[in-house]
Amino acid sequence: MNMPDDYPGDRPRYVPCSTYRLQVYGQFPLPEATAIVPYLARLGVGACYTSSYFTAAPGSTHGYDVANHNEISPEVGGAEAHTAFSAALAAHRLGHIVDFVPNHMGIGSSNARWYDLLENGPSSPAAAFFDVDWTPAKTELHAKLLLPILGDQYGNVLERGELQLAFLDGALVLRYFDQVLPVNPRQMPRVYLAAVESAATALEPESPSLHEFQSIVASLQNLPAYTESEPGRIAERQREKEIAKARLQRLCAEAPAIREAIEGSIARFNGRPGDPASFDQLHDLLEVQAYRLAYWRTASHEINYRRFFDINTLAGLRVENPEVFDATHQLLGSLIRDGKVQAVRIDHPDGLFDPAGYFQRLQDLAAVAWNLPPGAPAPGQPPSRPIYVVAEKILSGTERLPEGWAVHGTTGYNYLNELNGLFVNADHARRTRRVYAKLTGNDEPFDDVLYQAKRLIVSTAMASELNVLSHMLDRTAENNRRSRDFTLDALREAITEFVACFPVYRTYVDERGWRLEDRAVVARAIVRAQRRNPAMESSIFDFFREVVLPRDPNDDAGPPGKERRGGYPPADEREVQERLRFAMKLQQYTGPVQAKGLEDTTFYRYNVLLSLNEVGGDPSRFGRSAEDFHGANAFRSTHWPFEMLATATHDTKMGEDVRARINVLSEIPDEWGREVARWMRITRTHRTLVEQEPAPDRNDEYRFYQALVGIWPAEIAGADGEVPDGLSDRLAEYMLKAAREAKVHTSWLTTNQAYEDALTAFVRGALSGPSAARLLAALLPFQERVALIGMVNSLAQVALKLGSPGVPDFYQGTELWELSLVDPDNRRPVDFAVRARLLDEVDGALALAPDARRAAVGDYLRHWRDGRIKMLLTAVGLRLRRELPHVFCGGAYLPLVTEVTVPGSAVAFARSARSRNGSLDAVIFAAPRLCSALTGDGTTPPVGADCWKTSRLMLPPELAGCTFTHELTGAAIRPTRAGEDAWIFLGEAFEAAPVAILRAIPPAAAAPG
Repeated sequence: MNMPDDYPGDRPRYVPCSTYRLQVYGQFPLPEATAIVPYLARLGVGACYTSSYFTAAPGSTHGYDVANHNEISPEVGGAEAHTAFSAALAAHRLGHIVDFVPNHMGIGSSNARWYDLLENGPSSPAAAFFDVDWTPAKTELHAKLLLPILGDQYGNVLERGELQLAFLDGALVLRYFDQVLPVNPRQMPRVYLAAVESAATALEPESPSLHEFQSIVASLQNLPAYTESEPGRIAERQREKEIAKARLQRLCAEAPAIREAIEGSIARFNGRPGDPASFDQLHDLLEVQAYRLAYWRTASHEINYRRFFDINTLAGLRVENPEVFDATHQLLGSLIRDGKVQAVRIDHPDGLFDPAGYFQRLQDLAAVAWNLPPGAPAPGQPPSRPIYVVAEKILSGTERLPEGWAVHGTTGYNYLNELNGLFVNADHARRTRRVYAKLTGNDEPFDDVLYQAKRLIVSTAMASELNVLSHMLDRTAENNRRSRDFTLDALREAITEFVACFPVYRTYVDERGWRLEDRAVVARAIVRAQRRNPAMESSIFDFFREVVLPRDPNDDAGPPGKERRGGYPPADEREVQERLRFAMKLQQYTGPVQAKGLEDTTFYRYNVLLSLNEVGGDPSRFGRSAEDFHGANAFRSTHWPFEMLATATHDTKMGEDVRARINVLSEIPDEWGREVARWMRITRTHRTLVEQEPAPDRNDEYRFYQALVGIWPAEIAGADGEVPDGLSDRLAEYMLKAAREAKVHTSWLTTNQAYEDALTAFVRGALSGPSAARLLAALLPFQERVALIGMVNSLAQVALKLGSPGVPDFYQGTELWELSLVDPDNRRPVDFAVRARLLDEVDGALALAPDARRAAVGDYLRHWRDGRIKMLLTAVGLRLRRELPHVFCGGAYLPLVTEVTVPGSAVAFARSARSRNGSLDAVIFAAPRLCSALTGDGTTPPVGADCWKTSRLMLPPELAGCTFTHELTGAAIRPTRAGEDAWIFLGEAFEAAPVAILRAIPPAAAAPG
C-alpha cells in the first residue's frame, strides 16, 4: 500500500500489506507468473515477490548465480515479458518486490566481466568488480587467479587431452568440456607464429593476407602485459587486443589458408594422449595465463577469490566500490524509476564488506530515481528509507538487526523461529532429548556439536580464506614489537578457535568504528575460545581483541538510548587501516562459517527435533512461551513494524506444515519414543553393514522417521494407506542430502558410495520391501494423530502470522498444505489451477448467510485434508489486511490474556488503530497451542464449548464494549461481562474452526441527551 501523507517517521513510499513469493525460472517464466496475477489478487495478496530474474547461468533454477545484473533473463522471457508482468501487476493493484543479489555473481563463460578478468587478469577493468587477492601467500599465484574447475589433477587432465585450444571469433580459446576460457592475447603468438610459417608455404611471399597475418601477430606481441597497472597502458591493451581479434576474424574469412594454418598449429599444440611430451607446448602456454587451472579440491586451501560460502562458481563482488555499485544497479534503478519495482529484497547482506554503506547507497539510488534528495542522515538521525527494503539477515539468539541499516527489517527467519517455538512444549525438553539419546546413542550437547562442525568447516571448505586471514594478521603482528613473537601457526589457531566459538553470523565493524553489541559478541567468542583451550597463550587473544576492537577510552561515551560506538584510537595510520581491513574481512568470513557449520552441518547431525533445525533457529532453545512471543512482537511493532514475516521460504529446511507436525512430537515424547523403537525393530532387516557398522546409523534413521511422519500426504489416511508415487524418491533424495550435509559418513566433497547405497536401499526397502506393510500398519495410526494436531498447529501459525506486526509473506503454494522438505523438494512446480478452483469454492462459502457459512466452515474442518480450511483462513486474513492497512501496517499491538481451564493453551492479541474519522478499528487473533490432549484419540479437532469448557479470552477496557464478527464464520460474538471484566469464551471463538479472527464492531455513539 502507499503510505498516507501523515504517516510518522522515516517512511517508505510503499509498504505491501502482504507478499507472495514466486520462484521465477526457465520452467516457470514471467509469462506464467503473469497468468496467475488475477488469482493472487483474488486471494488478497498485496505484492508479488519474485526470485531474482536477472540473467543468470544457463539453466539456473534460482537466479543467485547472476551473470548480468542489467538484463532480464531471456530464459524467463526477457524485457518484453517483464513489461507485460509489470502491467498485469499494476492492473490488479499489486506491488512488486524483486530479489536482488549484490554480493556475488555466477562465473561461467556467460559472465562477460569474469571472462574479461580471466583474459586480462589484474589489468582487466573487471578486476575492480571481483574480490580477488592478487598477492596471496603462495608466490606461484601472484597476479594469477586460481581456477579450480578440473575434475582431476591438472597433469592428468592435460595429458588426457581434455584441455583443448580452439579458434573462435578471431581469438584462441581453451575448451574444457562445455567450459570456454579465454587465452591471454599477448601469448597467442606462441600458436600463431607456427601458423605464419605454414601459411608462408601455402601463399606467395608478398601475399597481402600473409603480411596482414604477420602484422596482427606483431601487434599482439607488443600488447602491454596483463600485469600492467598504469591506466593508459591498460586502456591500450583493451583497445588493441580487440582490434587484433577483429582483424584476424576478417582475415580468416577472406583467406582460408590462414585459418587452415591456425587450425593446424592448434592441433599440434593440443598434443596426443599417450605422448606426455606432446603437451609441453600447451602446458607452457597455460602457465602464462592470468589464471591457473587446478583440481576443484584445491579450492579449499588455495583459492584466492572470495566465494559465496564454499561455492567455487559464485565469486564475491566488491560492491562497496561505487563504480561496481553503479554498474551492477543500472537496470534496478531504471525499474524503480519506471514504477515496475516498488520494493527490494537483498540477498545475503552479511557477505558484503560494508552492509550499512550498501543499504544507504541503495536508498540513494531510489531517491534519485524518484527525484528525492539522496545522502546519509546527520549523526544521530535515522537513515533515509524511501524504498521498502528487507534484508536476508539471519539473527542468532537475542541478536538485533543493526538499527543504523537503511532497511525495514529482515526477510523473517527470526519471526519464523519465534512463532514456531510457540508449538514446541518446553516442559518436555529433557524427556525429548532423553528419548533421542536412548534410541540413537547421541547425547552430546548441541553447543559441542556446533563447535566441532565449525572447526571442520574452517579446516576444510573454508581453509583457503583462513589462510588469507592468517597471513593478514601475521603481517599486522610483525609490525609491532609487542606482537611480533606470535607465530603464523599460533595466529591461525587463534582465528580458528575464535570463529568456531563465534555466537552469531558476524559483527559490523566499519570505518566508523564498532558498536557496543560488536564488542559484546567478540568478548563472548574469546571467552568461549579460552575456556575450550586453556593451554593456549592468553596474550594472543588479547592481541586478537586489540586488532578487531581496539580499546578506546571514550567507547562508553554517548547519550543514552543512542547507538554508541567505539573507534580506533589515534595511532599509526597505516596500522589502523591494516587492522580495520582485517576486522572487516574477518566479518566476511564468520558468516559463511556459521552458515556452513550450523545450517549445513550441525542441523543434519543434531536430530533431537527437526522442526527446531531451521534457518535462524537454535535447537538448544526448546520452545517459547506466549510471553516470549508477545515480547518479540511488541519489539517488532516499535522498531521494525514493516519487517517481513515468514513461515516458509525457498531456503527453509522443511515446509511450514511439516514443521507444524514435527512440533507435535514434543508434546508426546514418550509415545514417540515407543513408536520409533517399534519401527526400528520392524525395519532392522533393511540395514546393512558398511565397514562393520550398521548403515544407516541410528541418528540418520531417527531423522528418517521424523521426515516420514512429517511429509506423509494429507490426502492419504488410514492404516491401509499405500506409499504414494514419488514419496520414496523424495525421501531417498532428502536422506542422501542430509547425510552429505552432516559430513559424518559421507559428504559432497568425499562421497562414501557404500554408505549412500545402504542409506538409499534402507529408505526404499522400508517403504516398499517385504516389511513395508508391517511398517505402514504400525506407523500410519500414529501419523494420523500427529497430522491432525499438526493441522491445528498449521492453522494457528497462519492466523498468528496474518495478525502479527510486520508484512506476512506466503511462499508459493502454501495457501494449501505445504508438506515439503529442503530444496530441491520445496521448489517443485505449484498447481495454481487447483488453487484457483478451491478459491472459487471458498468464495462461495464466504458469500453464504452466517449459519450456512458456519456449517461450511465446519465441513471444511472435517475434510481438512483437502486444504480448503487453510485456503479459507489465508484468503480471509489477506483480504482483511488489504482492507485495513492502517491497522496492520503500524497499528498498535496488544497482547491479550487467555485463561485456559483444560489441558492445553492458547495465545491471543489485538491489533488496532484509529481510522480517518476517529473511530476504532480493531481485530483480535486467537489460536490454540500445545493442544494434543484436547484431541481425544487423535481424531477430533479441539473445537467447541465441550472441548474448551470455561476457558476464556479476556478483553481490555477499550474492547470490552464491542461486539465482534468472526471473520471465518460470519458469526456475531458478544462478550460476557461481570463487573469491570469482559471476556469471550474460547469455545465460542473456536466453535467451528480451531482459530479465530474477530473483527470489533464499536458500540454505537450515545444519543445526545
